[in-house]
Amino acid sequence: MKPLISVYTEGNETKIAVVSLEKDLPRVLKVFSTTISSPSGSPDKIQDLGIDTLGGDISFESLEDNSPVGADTDNSDVGILSRELNEFKLSRSSFIPVTTDPSVNFHVYEGEKLKDRNKQLDLIIKDIEKTKGIFVNKDSIDFVELDDKSYLCTFLESSVPCVNIVNQLAGYHRRRYYKIETIKNAEIALANYVSRSTKFFPEDYTLIIHIGKESSKLIFLEGQKLKHIGTTLDIGTHNLHTYDVYFSKILLEMENGGIPRLDNVVLCGDDRSENLVLSFYGTFPEANVVELKFENFDVSQLKQDVLENLSSFSIPIAAAYEFIREKEDNIQGINILPKYILDNQKFLQFGWHSYLMLALLFVATFFVTFMVLKNFSTISKHDAEIARLEALQKKNEEIINQIAPLTNRIANFDNTQAILDSATVGTEIWGTTIEKISNFVERRRNFWITHLETTQNNEILLKGFSLSRSSLTEFARDNDASIINNVLYEPLREKNAFSFSINIFHANNPNK
Repeated sequence: MKPLISVYTEGNETKIAVVSLEKDLPRVLKVFSTTISSPSGSPDKIQDLGIDTLGGDISFESLEDNSPVGADTDNSDVGILSRELNEFKLSRSSFIPVTTDPSVNFHVYEGEKLKDRNKQLDLIIKDIEKTKGIFVNKDSIDFVELDDKSYLCTFLESSVPCVNIVNQLAGYHRRRYYKIETIKNAEIALANYVSRSTKFFPEDYTLIIHIGKESSKLIFLEGQKLKHIGTTLDIGTHNLHTYDVYFSKILLEMENGGIPRLDNVVLCGDDRSENLVLSFYGTFPEANVVELKFENFDVSQLKQDVLENLSSFSIPIAAAYEFIREKEDNIQGINILPKYILDNQKFLQFGWHSYLMLALLFVATFFVTFMVLKNFSTISKHDAEIARLEALQKKNEEIINQIAPLTNRIANFDNTQAILDSATVGTEIWGTTIEKISNFVERRRNFWITHLETTQNNEILLKGFSLSRSSLTEFARDNDASIINNVLYEPLREKNAFSFSINIFHANNPNK
C-alpha cells in the first residue's frame, strides 16, 4: 500500500504520522512534529521522531528527487518539512488532513432519519440553517451516529490549515498538488480508534482526554459508541497551572452530555504524567485510568525514544487507522473533501463553459473525422476507377499494337485493289478489242495482226497487214473509236499488201 501521510495541526504545531498497510497490519513508518508559524516563516524548532533519526539531529544529505535546487540549505517551514519527508515518494503518497476547532463545527441532528444519504444531508443542512443560521455546502459536511441513534454532524466553517500545508509542500516541489484522499475529524477519529483498540463494558462510561501543547479535548463514550464531544479546552502543557481546571471542565461536560459517572479514563497526547494520573484517581476514584496503547499497529521499526512519545501523535495515527479500516471493519468516520480540493486535484480542470467547449471539440473532431473518412472512401473509389482505366488503357494499347499490322495490311490491300481495278479496266479494253478483231478476222481472211500494245492514254495501238485496202476501211468503220494512222503499200510474195497502224480508243476515254 502506498504511504498515508496524516497531517494534524494544533495552533502553530504540526504533527505528522506516516503509515502504511503491510500484511493486513498498519505500520507506523515515521512520526515527527514541527512548528509552523507562517507560510514563509522558519520554525523555531522541529522535533523528529522518525526511524532514521540519530539523537534528534536532522539529516540534510538525502533529498527527494523532485526537490528544488538548493533545498538542503532551505530553513523555511516547508523546506524543513520537505526534508523530513524526503525518504518517501510524495507524488505516490496520499495525504490525510485532520481538522478540528476552529475549522469545524458540530451539530446534533435528532430529526427524521432517511436511508438515502443525499436526502439525509439535505435535511441536516436545512436543520443547521434553521437552528444556527448557517448555510453549509453538501460537500463540506458529514455525520456519524451517536449511541442514542441521533446524528453528530461535522461541517467545515473555514479553510483547513492542514490542506494549506499540503498545498505549500506541493508548490515547494514544483507540483500543482499532492493527492488528498479525505479530510478527517480529530475527535471522531480518536474516538473510533479507542473504541476499536480497547474493550469496555456496554454500560461503562469512558472519557478520552487528549492534552496538547495549547489545547485539550474531551471525548465521551458509552460502551464502544460515541456519546458526547466536549468543547475544546484552551489549556495545554504550555499554559497549564493546575489540573483542577480540567476536572471542573470535565464535570461540566458530563452534565451537558448526560453522563452520570466515569468508569474509564484514557489518557493520550503530550501529558501522561504520574501527577495527572494521581489527580484523576483523586477526583474519580472508581475510574480506571489507562494510557492509550497502539497495539493495532506495527511499531517494531520505531526506536524506544519514539515509542515513549508516540501518544503525542494519537490523533494523526488514529485518522490514518480510521481511513484504512473504514471499509474493512465497517468503521463509521467523518469524510469531508470539498469540491475545490477535488477540482484542484483533477488532471484537467474544467468549468461549465469548458465542458461545453469539450463537447464542441468532440463534435468537431467527430465531424472532421467523418469527413476525412468519407474523403478517404471517395479517394479509394477514385483510385479503384483509375486503376480500372489504367488497366483498360493498357489493354487498348495491346489491341492497338495488334491493329497496326492489320492497318498496314489493309493499306496494302487498297493498293493491290487499285492495281487489280486498273488491271480489270485494261482487261476489259483488251477483251472487247480482241473480240471485235477476232470477229472481223474470221470474216475477212485477208487481214492479219502483227502487233498489239496499249498506250499511256488507255488506247490500243494495232499494227498489221492486209491484202485489201478496203478491208482496212471496213475495220475502221466497225470500230467507231478507231483511227487509221497510216497505210503503207508493201508487196508480200508477189502480192499486193498494205501495212497499217490503227489507234483504238477505250469507250471511257474522253479523247475519243
